[in-house]
Amino acid sequence: MIVIHHNRDCGTSRNVLRLIEATGEPFEVVDYLREGWTRPQLLGLFAAAGLTPRSALRETKSPAEALGLLDPAVDEEKIMAAMLQHPVLVNRPIVCSPLGVRLCRPSSSAIDLLPVLPGRVIYDESGEVLFAP
Repeated sequence: MIVIHHNRDCGTSRNVLRLIEATGEPFEVVDYLREGWTRPQLLGLFAAAGLTPRSALRETKSPAEALGLLDPAVDEEKIMAAMLQHPVLVNRPIVCSPLGVRLCRPSSSAIDLLPVLPGRVIYDESGEVLFAP
C-alpha cells in the first residue's frame, strides 16, 4: 500500500496525491499537520528516504527562520525537536510505497514509487503534464 504524508495546502503534495489516486491502487493519506509526528516515525522515514532532519527541513513558508534553524551551526537534534513541535517544518510530501520512500519534490519524483502507473495523462494543478503513459 502507498502512504502519502500530505499537506492539503501544498500544491506539490496535491499533485502527488493526484498521481497516487490515478493508479487505482489502495493508499493512505496521513495528514501530518493534524496528527503530528513522533520521533520514531520521523527517524524511520528519514532513514528509509536517506534524509536527515536538516535535508528534510522546510526552509520557506515555515517558522524555520524564526526558530533559528537555518543557521548551519544548529545541530540535527535541535531541528528534530523543532519538527516534533512544529510539524510544518517537515518538507512534503513524503511517500512510502513497496518501491521505496522519498521526499517527492518535484511531484514527478513520485512516479517511480508507483507500483502501478496511471493509464491516462495526469495534469498538475497548473495544467502541465505530470505523467503521460
